[in-house]
Amino acid sequence: MLQLTRLSGPVFALNPDLIERAESTPDTVVTLVNGSKYVIHESLDELITLIHEYRVQLVSAAQAGGGFAPTSALGGYQSAKPARESTAPATVVALHPGDA
Repeated sequence: MLQLTRLSGPVFALNPDLIERAESTPDTVVTLVNGSKYVIHESLDELITLIHEYRVQLVSAAQAGGGFAPTSALGGYQSAKPARESTAPATVVALHPGDA
């Protein structure tokens, strides 16, 4: 979830997967897939950066096999578990044996 600030002041959490579009008119307006609109204090560039950082950290946490926990009031996230250390070599298993 992203932590954003409404233009009127209160902070709220928004699932970035629900964003259909965002525009600067000159205030930043976020439109969700259900048609709901939010006018936020963050600029369009800041919103894009927050979404990018969220997705990068989500993928990193998934690759590390860890959970996902917030780290800052600005919507930053980090893996809740440390990355696993493996000394064993990787094994590749065919999903459809016999298909080559």
